[in-house]
Amino acid sequence: MAKKQRSSTTRGILALRAAHVPFVVHRYPYEARGGTLASSTALSVDEHIVIKTLVFEDEQRRPFIVLMHGDCQVSTKALARALQVKSTSPCTPAVAERHTGYRVGGTSPFGTRKPLPVYAQASILRLPQLFINAGSRGLLVSLAGADLASSLSPTSVDVALQRSGQQR
Repeated sequence: MAKKQRSSTTRGILALRAAHVPFVVHRYPYEARGGTLASSTALSVDEHIVIKTLVFEDEQRRPFIVLMHGDCQVSTKALARALQVKSTSPCTPAVAERHTGYRVGGTSPFGTRKPLPVYAQASILRLPQLFINAGSRGLLVSLAGADLASSLSPTSVDVALQRSGQQR
């Protein structure tokens, strides 16, 4: 008996279609805790162009999304300065799932349960092609940084840290 192919229709994909954004769907075998390294390896692309969708909150527990290169980390101090708040921190998985409606590992900035402010590392918006989660574990879409910018209207920030801890 042939294995049934899972549908690629998620809230994220529906939101991209509604915004008339050109994109290509990419499936890969999801690896728990594999992160962007696992997806970039599976798709044979540079981890730098695989974008993480991170759910953060400020000191008053106001949630927001941060988009970051897969091979970088977010400087929470630089992020707090950019947002003009006292502090920022990643949400717990349960809180992130409650705000977005997506399971951690499948969080997309498109089609979240409730609208959340989106902040993107500035260099992401200049990428000719990037890969970002489409709303399900093991499902990414590729699109241009300019199309991501036009569909999400994120606030551009410069808050990237290389994994070694040095500013990029």
